[in-house]
Amino acid sequence: MARWNHIETITERLAAEEGTIYKTASRRIALCYPSPYYVGMSSLGFQTIYREINLRSDAAAERAFLPDDVAEWRESRHPLVTYESQLPVSEFEVIAFSVSYELEITGVFEMLELADLPLLASERDATHPLVVAGGPLTFSNPATLLPFVDVLLLGEGEELIHVLLDELDGAGDRESLLDRLAGLPGFVVPSRSRDIGTVAKATDDRLPARSQIVTPNTELRSMFLIEPERGCSRGCTYCVMRRTTNGGMRTVPPEHVLELIPDSATRVGLVGAAVTDHPRIVELMRTLVDSGREVGISSLRADRLTSEFVGLLARGGARTLTTASDGASERLRKAIDRKTDEEALLGAARLAREHGFKQLKLYMMVGLPGETNDDIDELIRFGTEISKIVSLAYGVAPFVAKRNTPMDGSPYEAIPSIERKLDRLRKGLRGRAEIRPTSARWAWVEYMLAQCGEDAGLAALDAWRAGGSFADWKRAFRDRGVEPFMKERPIDGRLELPPLAVWPTVSGQDSRDLKRIDRIEQG
Repeated sequence: MARWNHIETITERLAAEEGTIYKTASRRIALCYPSPYYVGMSSLGFQTIYREINLRSDAAAERAFLPDDVAEWRESRHPLVTYESQLPVSEFEVIAFSVSYELEITGVFEMLELADLPLLASERDATHPLVVAGGPLTFSNPATLLPFVDVLLLGEGEELIHVLLDELDGAGDRESLLDRLAGLPGFVVPSRSRDIGTVAKATDDRLPARSQIVTPNTELRSMFLIEPERGCSRGCTYCVMRRTTNGGMRTVPPEHVLELIPDSATRVGLVGAAVTDHPRIVELMRTLVDSGREVGISSLRADRLTSEFVGLLARGGARTLTTASDGASERLRKAIDRKTDEEALLGAARLAREHGFKQLKLYMMVGLPGETNDDIDELIRFGTEISKIVSLAYGVAPFVAKRNTPMDGSPYEAIPSIERKLDRLRKGLRGRAEIRPTSARWAWVEYMLAQCGEDAGLAALDAWRAGGSFADWKRAFRDRGVEPFMKERPIDGRLELPPLAVWPTVSGQDSRDLKRIDRIEQG
């Protein structure tokens, strides 16, 4: 019965989709997303690669996702299947994973196991599918994936996927294919070399990424997604997608964006790292809203909000105005080069009230190097002030330093210290604002995967096999002696960082944190 339920769920989801591609071809690729369907179908990169593969006459892509209930799927003993044909993933020539962030590595393990495939690349041979991976994680630290993949694609994949498929056509056998790929830019073949090179950049004529399939069964319900820009024009020191990454911000003319939005799309999402920095964003918004469509926008910047723009958001159906302050205080925002000051955030609150928004949501980080209780107290004072203007929700995440950023190598604040700060914030606001925190413990796991190498990937496998509790992760990192990289930070296009942003790098910090956590938990 469980087996039938799995297929019935897939069938129901397919029936609700618009834009699904069914085709046969000599070469079949299982395009895998290591999170559930409702997350994966909100990924523009995943949908773009699906379309690119299916545009070819010699190749067909079918999708597979991490099951909603992995334990139930495993108990049914049903192999992992693709959506389009419900055929086992293990029967495909290539299995291609799109990995967005560090903690999705366990989703890769789950999907390979459900497909009855060896997890370690060293245990697979020419009788197994070629396992490749790419996605947003490759912009920061994909080293944790190296033990598990045959090929890693670095950066923007619109052209890399065609290079891969062309090489498959020309290769005589698996080993010669790997030899050829290892010599090409944008590819890492761990069995040949484990050096991570430069990420690839798609040509402008490949932009913009956009939805191929629209479905109601996703986080962004029945919304056609499209990027009016790629990259970012800003230099926030903690961010992977800052102005020096892959050429910075590239804008798409509104006329071209509008050409690509189907007439049937009643809900449109404009997606990118810095959408509101597009010089013609108000014009594009006005055209979409005047056409009667609902419109949503990611990455709103408070200093770019105007009354006309927020009014268009309200007319487009938005009920919550969401932006970010990131630093808890003005001092810290200056330190991380976040060009959003307190007045701009207060202005966003006033605009939210003026245009009838139910709530202002602010994303921010705690645990930045050098942060003190005074910074948290300033956040409390600021939150209290905003709550008098409009209902406020804080989305609070512990700071996790990422590779290939100016803050690469910054330590992770001790977990108990972060939890004390979150408690101080809750008590200080006394219900005047909703607090939605990310777990300090799982952010630490993310930090270790973000700042360490292949041994962290192997530790992730150990932790997953042991059950995946936080204690399992601690033990796995300790047993393998995992320590963060000590690497030079990349050049950031400026002569010097802001004075407060010259952070100390880690030096045994994390092993000390493990011992401190153990002492606290043991009482």
